[in-house]
Amino acid sequence: MGQNLAGVTDDLLERLVLEARQDLQRRRHLLGSDQFELAVAAYSPKDFIGALRRPGLTVIAEMKQRTPSMGVLSDDYRPAEIAHAYADGGAAAISVLTHMAGFGGRPEHIRAVRAATELPILRKDFVTDPFEVAEARACGADAVLLIVGALDRTQLKDLIAVARSRGVAALVEVHDEAESQAALEAGAQAVGVNHRNLRDFTVDLGLTERVRALVPKEIVLVAESGIHTAEDARRMREAGADAILVGEALMRSPDPSATIRELSSR
Repeated sequence: MGQNLAGVTDDLLERLVLEARQDLQRRRHLLGSDQFELAVAAYSPKDFIGALRRPGLTVIAEMKQRTPSMGVLSDDYRPAEIAHAYADGGAAAISVLTHMAGFGGRPEHIRAVRAATELPILRKDFVTDPFEVAEARACGADAVLLIVGALDRTQLKDLIAVARSRGVAALVEVHDEAESQAALEAGAQAVGVNHRNLRDFTVDLGLTERVRALVPKEIVLVAESGIHTAEDARRMREAGADAILVGEALMRSPDPSATIRELSSR
């Protein structure tokens, strides 16, 4: 990935991946390997993909304290309380941002959410290392996000295999048709279509409609980003999405439980 002379990466995705790797190195040195493996083995992952296959359009409710593009979403960020509201609204699963620099998250937030709910949890981060997959399970997550644009083909295939060996699901995120094909070739069982281009922030809700035509029906398809209204959700359902991942609309909502019910209404 390119980097300029000032040490600032050329686009947002590259910068977020670099920041995630730097924070990973810090965390890795804080844990002893024996203690770490005990924590991994102590948690039995839930069926994340199965939870998304419920009848109708299911909602992965996302929590994040801030974003690089929108700034602070919550001045009083309490993951456990947010998790209770999401569960009350009927969310099928919860996505927890653990990227510190860009989103104000950390792995400890997964532990707080796991203590608050029995719903499956997705670790949302810029994962590039097998350690992060195991770390997700050790914290109580049931799935990890793998971004095709942040990984080469060998890395993607290897990390999907690592997730499988660790007993957690992989939601493989794509942003165009070519990345969708790469996800399928790597063995993805769940594909997330990110409508937002992380390089220029443009949003294209039509992407799910185009990608669904390329993805076999047995592969779970999740529509991500730019979904704010019941009309948006209905469009995703009609496009063939099995689930939607919604973050900003919920973090800004005065009643996230009601918003989830509205988005998932049949």
